[in-house]
Amino acid sequence: MTLVEPSVMKERWEKRTQTPLLVLAVAFGLAYAVPIVAPGADPWVHGLCTHVEWTVWAAFALDYLVRLALAPAKWAFVRGHPLDLLAVILPMVQPLRLLRVVSTLLLVGRRARMAPQITLTTYVAGAVVGLMMFGSLAVLHVERDAPNGNIKTLGDAVWWSFTTMTTVGYGDHAPTTGLGRVLAVGLMLSGIALLGVVTANIAAWFIARFERDDETERRQLALLEALTVEVRELRAEVARLSVPPPGTPDLPAPAPTSPRS
Repeated sequence: MTLVEPSVMKERWEKRTQTPLLVLAVAFGLAYAVPIVAPGADPWVHGLCTHVEWTVWAAFALDYLVRLALAPAKWAFVRGHPLDLLAVILPMVQPLRLLRVVSTLLLVGRRARMAPQITLTTYVAGAVVGLMMFGSLAVLHVERDAPNGNIKTLGDAVWWSFTTMTTVGYGDHAPTTGLGRVLAVGLMLSGIALLGVVTANIAAWFIARFERDDETERRQLALLEALTVEVRELRAEVARLSVPPPGTPDLPAPAPTSPRS
């Protein structure tokens, strides 16, 4: 009976759990959004959403522990995945709902980066949409009941998140609580980082496109130069063949014909 290497088992585990964990992440997003968007829902709905949030976090935490157990070098795995460890520990520090959101986002982001079928553009676009959505929901949850708050609806929260992430900041909506301002700082820093990645990705696309065009032009020029050389060689060969060899007698010129009378 052959034993499977731990690294191979770890790769198999990561490959088989990618899709289920991403599906659980979508369920977490819905469970987090429902109590905020519909605060007047029945208590059992809020309780179910809370259980779903903790279940999803527990699934990602179990995934981290399994990958740690299958890693050949445990300490190297911990040092190489600091955000994963932080995301697992955060909800244990204090049972705040926001900590579960942050930790789950970190773990989902890590899993998305490991998926080979997810390109950089898809990952960045998903990160932008997810960050704006969760930022809007989080600030709405914090600021909706604030005495001096002006973010009272989901539309206000989405507009504030969009203007904050793009660093426009019109100032018509702004958080007034301490936790809301902490969320704003995190959203600003994350938005700047993601915009930098988006800009770099667009610039890389244009550069790659220009390089492809330059390569095509260089190939056409090389082909044209080769054809020019070949035509010159053919002309030289024709000229060489048209010259009679030395010692060849000149052919008499044809006699002129007299015109008919």
